[in-house]
Amino acid sequence: MKNLDKDEWQIASRFLFVDLTLKVIDRDLKMLKESSPFKISEPYITLLERTKKIGTAERKALKKKMYQENIGVVQNKKEESFTYYLFSCKGAKEERSYFNPNIKKKVENILDEWMKQDNKMA
Repeated sequence: MKNLDKDEWQIASRFLFVDLTLKVIDRDLKMLKESSPFKISEPYITLLERTKKIGTAERKALKKKMYQENIGVVQNKKEESFTYYLFSCKGAKEERSYFNPNIKKKVENILDEWMKQDNKMA
């Protein structure tokens, strides 16, 4: 059952994966700061922090659009191979499942996108 239109779906889906990517960056930054496997970790920390700024700005813009359109997304349940998210918009609700390796790949793609964007800005 498809309740979200294409634009609403794109906003909610992008927000979901942007948010997940930022969580990965936060976790990686914490690990780097606490027990870095590198002799010189500062350049990696700086890169991740700059990348996080790009992602935070995008998430903020998406959050604003979602608020204006009354769009929401929450994790509904997680299983070994799939994670289920509940999307809502203007009273309509829709659950979608994602294969966990596909989630990881989408997060990697967004991280790569932001790092390339940061590289162009530097």
